Amino acid sequence: MKIRTALFALSLLLAGCAPQGEASPAPQKLRFAQQSMDPVEHGERLASVLGCKGCHGKDLTGTDWSDELGTLWTANLTQSAARHSDAELVEMITLGKRPDRALMGMPSYLFTQLHEDDLRAVIAYLRSVPVTGEVHPPPTIGPKLAEQIASGEYLDAAQEAARDRAVWPPDMGPQHAMARHIVRATCAECHQLDLRGEDPPSPDERRSADLRIVASYEPDDFVRLMRTGKAAGNREVGLMSEVARNRFAHLTDNEVEAIRAYLVAVARRDP
Repeated sequence: MKIRTALFALSLLLAGCAPQGEASPAPQKLRFAQQSMDPVEHGERLASVLGCKGCHGKDLTGTDWSDELGTLWTANLTQSAARHSDAELVEMITLGKRPDRALMGMPSYLFTQLHEDDLRAVIAYLRSVPVTGEVHPPPTIGPKLAEQIASGEYLDAAQEAARDRAVWPPDMGPQHAMARHIVRATCAECHQLDLRGEDPPSPDERRSADLRIVASYEPDDFVRLMRTGKAAGNREVGLMSEVARNRFAHLTDNEVEAIRAYLVAVARRDP
């Protein structure tokens, strides 16, 4: 299954579930590490780590996710950045809505706790990319998806963001706060906000893992997986291999080690 189909189907399943994780007052918002003081360069790194390029294409001009559920394109972000104000772009990213409608398939719930400076950097990067490509048509809803919307099984991005904005992965103390923040904005997309994983949308796909499994990894094996997508024994592990190469390879060494330490702590407290 192509990554775009897997992620869209996954978003449908996530939307029908109750929030999982810890509902608590939001901690102080943290910033991702700045490898460059240039906001455009910092924003470009974040656009990779957070999955903007994965869903909207490496050139940010959008990808066709249409299937039997309906016609759905991810937005052409070069066009969106030219047409919308900074405030409108922030609402799209963090609240899942634009001035005329809610978004569909956008994982805004992951980004509700991003620091304002990181959001500004992402927007600065989007505005730095030359405007190109077409403005894609609005979504059309097929009969099956219409039923899921009517029954409440499917939630749009604005509904998901409202539901999950205060839900966090396990709190392992201030020494793990940055890793918890990164994991919430990235890993939770596939592994749930409680990090327990879930069954796949298709029998052809593997279950997303309970991330407590990281406690069983040798440190070098975990780093190799995050950098190259290769698990122990030089194995490909489905969607995770693609995500690691395209997104997590852009994490800093300190971020990767912090994530490992946090997930090991989670496994030891709550196996």
